[in-house]
Amino acid sequence: MAKTAPTLEDMADQAAAAGDPSAAARLLEQAIGEKADNPRLWTKLSAMRRATGDTAGALEAIDRVLALNPLDFSGLLARAVLLDRAGDPRAGEAFSRAVAQAPDGDEIPEAMAAALAHARLKSEQHQSRTEERLLTAVPRGLGPAERRRIERFISNSARRTRHFHQEPTHFHYPGLPELDFHDAEGFPALAKLEGSIGAIRAEFDALIAAEAAEMVPYVQYSEQVPLRQWKALNFSRDWTAIHLLQNGRRVEANARHCPRTLEALSALPQPHVPGACPNAMFSLLAPHTRIPPHTGVANTRLVCHLALIVPPACGFRVGDTTVQWKEGEAFVFDDTIEHEAWNDSDQLRVVLIADLWPPALGEAEREAVAAVIAAAGVSFGGGM
Repeated sequence: MAKTAPTLEDMADQAAAAGDPSAAARLLEQAIGEKADNPRLWTKLSAMRRATGDTAGALEAIDRVLALNPLDFSGLLARAVLLDRAGDPRAGEAFSRAVAQAPDGDEIPEAMAAALAHARLKSEQHQSRTEERLLTAVPRGLGPAERRRIERFISNSARRTRHFHQEPTHFHYPGLPELDFHDAEGFPALAKLEGSIGAIRAEFDALIAAEAAEMVPYVQYSEQVPLRQWKALNFSRDWTAIHLLQNGRRVEANARHCPRTLEALSALPQPHVPGACPNAMFSLLAPHTRIPPHTGVANTRLVCHLALIVPPACGFRVGDTTVQWKEGEAFVFDDTIEHEAWNDSDQLRVVLIADLWPPALGEAEREAVAAVIAAAGVSFGGGM
């Protein structure tokens, strides 16, 4: 049987294996003349040109790869490396583009792991330099809230952070601001809540000490519900709640022991929706417990946290913003933006939680929203 004649690509591979990248490049150029839409040939040509020291030619070839497949990770990474070796100022942005298309960790070939780690380092350095440069352009005279927003605007522009969108499980009301954390200035009653921290903490301590609390698992789904991220915490005592108000109902067994707490909460703009809210509870997170990323029911309510007991190694992330609870301090966040929490300490973490109307929702709209949610028969629940 006659042997099949080697293709130009085969001969190029043989030349490369023999240590003759110049000959391999010439053969690949001939092969490309016949198959200009073959990204594999352009990739090999780029490598051979790079081996001969022809950086400009190697970059031209890899650009042809990306013209055929703009999101090709190997091509993007190769382009970034070529620009970096040439001292081109576009290299930092090129590394960031490559990192953005990197496959999951278990899909990275071992031979490429070091190159990807280098790319991530270069990308982080580029983002840091970009952020520092943009910060110098910010004028003076901004208030604290304005400063926080402009700094996030800059970190998003530098791609160190990104904007997360509201992803409610049930109800999305159009036009409401997509903010991970809301400025405290929009909730004057928070000052009264924080000012009552001593009384609230004392009522919680007395409730726990007297073993009078009606404490239930925070997550309680039936076996028929697909759990996914909640499987480990369903009916678990690692994350429990002591409800004072639940789905609009006063939980007398707990509430009667916490009059000062309920008085402080009454000043907040809590939603009133039959069968859904208001909600208020003490949320207890056991040591070495993590609450997985998830989103809440409706963007027509926000969630308030007042930290009561916060050991070290606890944290809370909403979108791309991570914060540490501080005992006696409150904050308001949008729980329809992906969020998670963790307690990596050896002690219990306790937070008082309540739901609030968003300031952007007017009185007439609140009434309409309440009517729709009540008719739908969906409860709100809490927020960590």
